[in-house]
Order: sequence, then C-alpha cells, then structure tokens
Amino acid sequence: MKVYFIGAGPGASDLITLRGANILGRVRMVLYAGSLVPSAMLEHCHADAEILDTAALDLEQQQACYRRAQEGDFDVARLHSGDPAIYGATAEQMRRLDALGIEYEVVPGVSSFSAAAAAVKAELTKPEVSQTVILTRVSGRASAVPPEEAIAKLAAHQATMCIFLSGPHLKKIVADLKLHYPDDTPVTLVYRATWPEQKVYEGTLGRVLKETKRGEWNLTTMMMVGAAIGHGAQTESRLYAKDYTHLFRVVRKSKKKVAA
Repeated sequence: MKVYFIGAGPGASDLITLRGANILGRVRMVLYAGSLVPSAMLEHCHADAEILDTAALDLEQQQACYRRAQEGDFDVARLHSGDPAIYGATAEQMRRLDALGIEYEVVPGVSSFSAAAAAVKAELTKPEVSQTVILTRVSGRASAVPPEEAIAKLAAHQATMCIFLSGPHLKKIVADLKLHYPDDTPVTLVYRATWPEQKVYEGTLGRVLKETKRGEWNLTTMMMVGAAIGHGAQTESRLYAKDYTHLFRVVRKSKKKVAA
C-alpha cells in the first residue's frame, strides 16, 4: 500500500492537479484537513471511499488510520490545503510512515500565495524591481517562527513578501514592514483565495490600517507587499524584446539595399 500526500490547492475544487484528482478517484481511504480544505474538493473521491476529517484527530489517531490501511493493504490519500511543501505539517507524518515501513508519495498543489497573486493579476517578480519572493508567516501557538526570520528582519531586503495567516496580526506586521518599506509600497490582502467568499483589498502600506477594519480579515488571509505587485508601468523583461537573441530565436538583420 502507499500513502499519497496531495496538495488540494487554495480552495477551488478545479485547482487540484489531474494527478491528485485521479488518485482521489481510486483510493479507498481519504484523510483531509476539513478546517482548510472545502468539502467541494471531495467530489473527486471514489463513491465508496472512507473519508475522514482530520481536524479533530491528533497525529497518533491519524497514524492509526495509516496502520489500518497497511493491515488491509489499500492506498490512502492525505489531502492537504495548498501545496504540501509549504506549512503542510507533512514531515512528522512521513517520519511515522518511515517507522511503519509504509511507502509514500507527494503530489504538489497550487499554493495560496500564487492563487492570491492570480486573484489580483499580479506578477510577484519584475525586472529591476524584485527578483526574490519571501514566503513567511507570524509565530503561532502550533509552531513558532525562528527569531532570525522575524518579519522586521526579512523586510530589510525589500523583496516581494507573501505573509501567510496574516489577518489577525496586521497592526504588528505593518509596523515591522514600515521599518524598511516606504509608505507608498503596494499592499494586497486576499482572504480565502479562490473560495466563494474570497475578499480582496488593494492599497499601500501607509493606508492599509486606515482602510481596513480590525477583525474583518481572518486567519486565512494572504498579505502581499512589495513594489513588484504594483500595476504601474515598470521596466520590461528583455526576454521577448525584438532585438534579443537566444537559443530558440535568432534575430535576422535586414539587408540594406545598394543603390544602383
């Protein structure tokens, strides 16, 4: 048997990969994070699959499900929100599967930060503006952020920053960002990107606290900040420039006519 860690994507049921949906359609057991993965995603599951919401299960209880599947010799899909590689809490499950001698595979998914960028039609990297994207979050009870990765320190790079789970902490985050970013830096908030209740704010670092209400933006809010997410005219990439030659495109110089 095998366990498949599948990235469910940001929320919309059609943003799961074909590979992930195909696996859901054939396995006998599906574990999913019901607090983060919408029930609409379960439409991809086999009609006879045993479906378990892990929101109320601790790690040992989840391990017991894997052990039961091992004894019955059938595959399991473990459905995680976004992409399993980012804040997925998958490493501790994998260690237990290693101890049980159970094979597993990871199927990537669309992360909420890329879904948030798509929601506002933003490119996170632009030539001569920012070529770096920092993915981070604030400390929470479940897992703390190392002190050297504090937002106030990461902000010194002035790169594009995507801050997960930012909603309840906007005041502190804005204060930390202002240590390095100017007030006119573009800021975007996206609550539950691609869900039916998606909500978007676009403004600047200097205005965001004045233009949003405390408590309006819940935990599952993505905050994006940086000059690159602005929609104004900026330097264009040379990649598609008419005079730019590369392996797949050769610029042919026009022949000058010689006068008779």
